[in-house]
Amino acid sequence: MHNLAKNTKNDEYSFFSCKEKAWHGLGTIVEDYPTSAEALRFAGLDYTVEKWPMNAYAPNGNTCDDLHVPDKFATVRTDNHAVLGTVGRDYEIVQNVDAFAFFDSIVGGDHGILYETAGALGKGERIFITAKLPGYIRVGADDCIEKYLFLTTSHDGYGSITAAFTPVRIVCNNTLNAAMRNHTNAIKIRHTGGAKERLAEAHKLMQISNSMSDELSGIFNQWAKVRITDHEVKHLIQVAMVPNKETLNNLLQGNTDELSTVYTNMVDKVYEYAMSAPSQQQDTTAGTLFGAYNAVTGYFQNVRKYKDDEAKLKSVMDGTGRLRAQAAFDLCTDFAKELQVNHFIIN
Repeated sequence: MHNLAKNTKNDEYSFFSCKEKAWHGLGTIVEDYPTSAEALRFAGLDYTVEKWPMNAYAPNGNTCDDLHVPDKFATVRTDNHAVLGTVGRDYEIVQNVDAFAFFDSIVGGDHGILYETAGALGKGERIFITAKLPGYIRVGADDCIEKYLFLTTSHDGYGSITAAFTPVRIVCNNTLNAAMRNHTNAIKIRHTGGAKERLAEAHKLMQISNSMSDELSGIFNQWAKVRITDHEVKHLIQVAMVPNKETLNNLLQGNTDELSTVYTNMVDKVYEYAMSAPSQQQDTTAGTLFGAYNAVTGYFQNVRKYKDDEAKLKSVMDGTGRLRAQAAFDLCTDFAKELQVNHFIIN
């Protein structure tokens, strides 16, 4: 199953990936990282969107002169006249080319940012872009994490432009999508305002990326040295994966009979991944706090089944997968702090 839009200029789907197949192997696969203009074309995103006034029609289909729907507009693709959504008067369309320009402005054009995937969903009302920044976050000697930016926007009137810093652990393609407390790894831009505002936000995202890269490097390298028992890993997974307060209360009170089968099976699968996945047997992950964190994030990236690639994308980037990853990150942060406090008291 997929929900990719069709490229009106050929029979391909509106998606491209660099070097590796993705999204059911559909769309265009390229060998070299493209420029933003090439990525736009490869992904079938080189279309524009306009706001058209909305008119009311009589039940019999006849038109009524000057019967306009006040302050309502349809967003329409100009290449095939597909209606993408309904918006208000103040809604400002952000063209697909503007989304790529946003990324280009972060590191100075096509020489610093590497476009890896891009595509359109539905009829073209939602688009997404993933791009890689130069450099790595290195954990231990050779456990490398690539630095990615993810952007999604829409033409249907729902949601803001969202751009986020999303590190990805290379060895298992594991998205480590979480933010430090009192910090954010993403920015949201409403569909109002002009280009200057968007460029300013792009500069802000680069600051977020640089700051988080430095902080995560320190945190992950610390976690890779913190030992954690199998029992502690299991408990951390149990708490990170709780879907609601009732489950958490039953877990903390030891009422295991009250825990749902769906929940316990999911915890078992995460724990199995933690103990047996090859990427969990490295020096940085085997028996470490960094490994415990990767167990939760890796489950959503590499184990859990989704109805389609769009559902997986939503879960990992802004859904259940992200929420559980954040919970695991916070739990690992607390675990490391508690060890530091206990070490200080003992010594």
